[in-house]
Amino acid sequence: VWYHKPVINEELLQSLPNLKMVASAGVGIDHLDLNLLSSYGVKVSNTPFAVSTDTADLAMALMLASSRRLVEGYQMAVSSNTEYFPADWLGDEVSGKTLGIVGMGTIGYKVAERAKGFEMKILYHNRNQRNKEEESAVGAIYCKKLDDLLQQSDFVLLSVILTPQTHKLIGKRELELMKPTATLINISRGLVVDQDALVEALHNKVIKAAALDVTYPEPLPRDHPLLKLKNVIITPHIGSATRKSR
Repeated sequence: VWYHKPVINEELLQSLPNLKMVASAGVGIDHLDLNLLSSYGVKVSNTPFAVSTDTADLAMALMLASSRRLVEGYQMAVSSNTEYFPADWLGDEVSGKTLGIVGMGTIGYKVAERAKGFEMKILYHNRNQRNKEEESAVGAIYCKKLDDLLQQSDFVLLSVILTPQTHKLIGKRELELMKPTATLINISRGLVVDQDALVEALHNKVIKAAALDVTYPEPLPRDHPLLKLKNVIITPHIGSATRKSR
């Protein structure tokens, strides 16, 4: 299965009586009906390790680009209307800040390894706590409650798989728990965030900014309000889009 094609539905499964496995490229398997596949005795595989390094790199790129206002800066630098660079045009530092990782799996852990190099304080929320050796290697502190992570983090990184439990995991309530100076970074799936609530939070300065590699739908309608906000960076779902990974 590549780019969610072909669609694995009952009609296809009935037409392939000897099917043993569906192998899906990438990490996410939210496009597959696991109960349906299981009822036909079909196994599912994915490729989390193949994409983890490049997706972690992109997470850091989004964090840096958002905090240092890279897109706005580029637009200013190349604009035909620019006569001078204002001295009071400022971004925010990443080094020394607190990163909260929601979903410390393969990708989330690789982001923590990179963030350690930026001398960041690392918090994480997971279904299961990692062992002490893994925590100490990156200096990560476990938050049993998501609320605690949201309240303390300068950057909140979403790196979870999309399941019924993570569908709209970040909504109005969660956004209001975040610092008004905080940035939300999503490299997982668009539906992990309530997009309407995010638009409202960004517009009303409930949080400072968002950097999104994923949205719903993809691409967004060209008149979507997220595309009009200056405090948002959106990339076209390119977490694993390097020549080596693909």
